[in-house]
Amino acid sequence: MNPILREIPKEISSDRLLLRCPKVEDTEQLYTAIERSLDDLKLWLPFAYKGQNKEETEINLRQAIAKFDLREALRFIIVEKATDQVVGSTGFHNLDWSKMSAEIGYWLDSTYTGKGYVTEAVNALTKFAFETLELKRVEIRCEGHNWKSRAVAERSGYILEGVLRKEDWSVDEQKLTDTCIYALLDEDYFSKE
Repeated sequence: MNPILREIPKEISSDRLLLRCPKVEDTEQLYTAIERSLDDLKLWLPFAYKGQNKEETEINLRQAIAKFDLREALRFIIVEKATDQVVGSTGFHNLDWSKMSAEIGYWLDSTYTGKGYVTEAVNALTKFAFETLELKRVEIRCEGHNWKSRAVAERSGYILEGVLRKEDWSVDEQKLTDTCIYALLDEDYFSKE
């Protein structure tokens, strides 16, 4: 089946969060969250390291919407249900329908860290990946010294498959860094139930 024909829900709900397809109207809240969190985000994410103005944030959202509609990537905005506040972004990139695999990426507004929101979002995406999309493999990749991201993967039941040593440039492109590859297979997920 051509991926563009797949019916994919545009919202995923968890206890405290709504993960939903981005809208252009999210630009202001998303830009504010990025600006508020730059010191944390620029350690790991190229868009934050380089800086992103409001127009670039809107362009990025419009691209995410188009990629979602084309089924090339499935990005979701993380919304705190209690306040209807945009608190971050997550989703599936490196989506490969031929192998039924994807990689989860995420970032959170620093104001909302320490509440378990990223782990809750990853768990909701993992369930969605295996039960709705019927993926066979989901990965989380992060720098070896990104201990917070590694903890999210481990809390969510992902298995460290390996560390690629000096595999990628740091965001400032000054040194080569290790990349940790965590993964969960469909049989791992369903055997936990």
